[in-house]
Amino acid sequence: MSEATRTFFEALERRGHERLLKKTNGTIRFDLERDHGVDHWLVEIRGGAVRVSQQNSDADAVVRADSAFFDRMARGEAKPVAAWLRNDITSEGQFRFILLLERLFAPPPGARHPRFAARSRRRQG
Repeated sequence: MSEATRTFFEALERRGHERLLKKTNGTIRFDLERDHGVDHWLVEIRGGAVRVSQQNSDADAVVRADSAFFDRMARGEAKPVAAWLRNDITSEGQFRFILLLERLFAPPPGARHPRFAARSRRRQG
């Protein structure tokens, strides 16, 4: 398993409670395919509280991806919904969890929140 993947899931676990997911309840299992097997990661969301484990159990949504491509998503170099549309990742189960993935992954490198960008423009102008 790569360092980017492990770091992503450890950071997700450390967040504990994700404000953007406070109305969400469900589970997402990530099946990350590598040369000689599959790594499983289960993300449980209950009222915004996020727990991560490496269980291979039933989930509301299952996301399958090549582990190298998942590393790109974990680093913010690829967005989950766009990857799903291009068939870089596949899923089964409740589609709403695929849309929620956008909130879990890092923004693209160099991206800034719109509020911060607007503030810096006001200061310059």
